[in-house]
This record gives sequence, C-alpha cells and structure tokens, in this order.
Amino acid sequence: MGDDMTLKAELQDHSGAMVSLRGVRKCFGRHEVLKGIDLEVARSEVLVLIGPSGSGKGTIARVLARRLGWHLLDSGALYRAVALAALEADIALDQPATLAGLATSVDLRFEETGEVTHTLLNGRCVDAQLRAETTGEAASQIAQYPQVRAALLELQRGFARPPGLVADGRDMGTVIFPRARWKFFLTAAPQERAARRHKQLKEKGISVSLAALAREIAERDLRDSERSTAPLRPASDASLIDSTALDIQAVVALIVTKLEEAGLSVPSSA
Repeated sequence: MGDDMTLKAELQDHSGAMVSLRGVRKCFGRHEVLKGIDLEVARSEVLVLIGPSGSGKGTIARVLARRLGWHLLDSGALYRAVALAALEADIALDQPATLAGLATSVDLRFEETGEVTHTLLNGRCVDAQLRAETTGEAASQIAQYPQVRAALLELQRGFARPPGLVADGRDMGTVIFPRARWKFFLTAAPQERAARRHKQLKEKGISVSLAALAREIAERDLRDSERSTAPLRPASDASLIDSTALDIQAVVALIVTKLEEAGLSVPSSA
C-alpha cells in the first residue's frame, strides 16, 4: 500500500459560489481510491448592475459596495485599461488577437482610499487617463471582439469573493454572472445620460460639446446593442430601474429596499 496523499481542488461557479473539494487518495498497488471526500461551499453573493453608458451604474455600484461592505468590479475600467494599454503601446485597435493577448497580460487592481476608488494599471494610478473620451471610445471598439471578451471573462469572475461582489457592466447578468442572485438593469433617457456625462467632464475641467456627447452616446448604444458578442440587453430576470428623474441616492434606496424585502441585511448608511 502506498502513502496517503491529501488532495484539494477549488471550483467557482457563475453565481460566485466557491466550491472546495478535499479528499485522501489511497494507493493500492496500481489502483487509487479517493476516500474521505469533504465538500465545502463558500457562498459569495453577487449583485450586478447592467445598463448603457451614462445610466449611473458605476457610481451606484461604488456606493452599494461601500454600504454592503462587498468587493467591487468595474468592468468598464477593465476594458478602458486594456484600451489605454493598447493606445500607449501603439497597438492598432483592429487587431483582436493582439489585443486579447494584451488583455491577459495587464495587471489591474482597484484600491479604496477613503471615499475614492483608484484604478491601478500595472502598478500605476490611471484614473485620469481612463476618464478621457478617447480611452472610452477605444474601449467601446475593442469590446466588440469576442477574443478580448473571452480573455477578460475569467478575470472578471475571479472578483467574486466572500462576503459578496457588486459588479457593473453591460453583460454582467447575461454572460459573466448569469446566475447572480441580484440583477438590476439601469437606464435613462439618452439626453439625460449625455447631460450627466457633460456635467462630470466639466467638473473635471474637461471641455466637451453636449451635442457631441449625445451623438457619441447614441452611437455607442447602437454599437453595444447590435454587436454579435455579449450585446447590451437586460437579463430576463433583472429588475428594471429608469433613473431619468432620479438622483443617485434615490436609485440606491430603491435597490436597498428590494434587497431588504428579499431578506438581505443591509447596514444603515452613515
């Protein structure tokens, strides 16, 4: 009889649950038997916010993540980071295989400093660069490629860790976390979304035409909704929230109410 060997494997499903398998492998000559199998499931709640550009999902995701004490995934920042890395490396945006390779090599992390979430690309803060309209437009272009989306798929799923994850993005509830317990599709009238983006950019000292922003948002909506891979659409089990006439806190309050009605304990806001 050979020596015993302890085996361990971890698997993560699309709902964010981490499944751990442990067992002892006993060897009898040329035959192996797995005994004493122990199954553990570490549940990680996942809440996804889906919606078009300017719907407020990014800001709302950050507020909810802080309120719940959960991790945050800003999928838009992932695509913007890959786009920024491509622009800085002079990689053409019509080379999906090269871009996919770049997507697997970037080191992207989110760090909290007080009330601010910083994005680190390969160890440096790139908050300002990611907000640039050129980066956003490039991100929208590369997000069309199945190779790039596939390269970022497992990276995004890896953000789901206990106690929970708040994730925002256009395909969070249909592709990345199709089994997420909580799904909300946020929308707003295109003109309102353009006005919000215009205000954000003005506050950052960036001058841009409101009419130009409205055109860009309309073009991005069309491109995102008609692309063959992971098109922008609400998951069939998502709750729809139209935030045209609502501010951030009102939308957060609506979501918190739905969470509490379903039995989730939500800490009071400070």
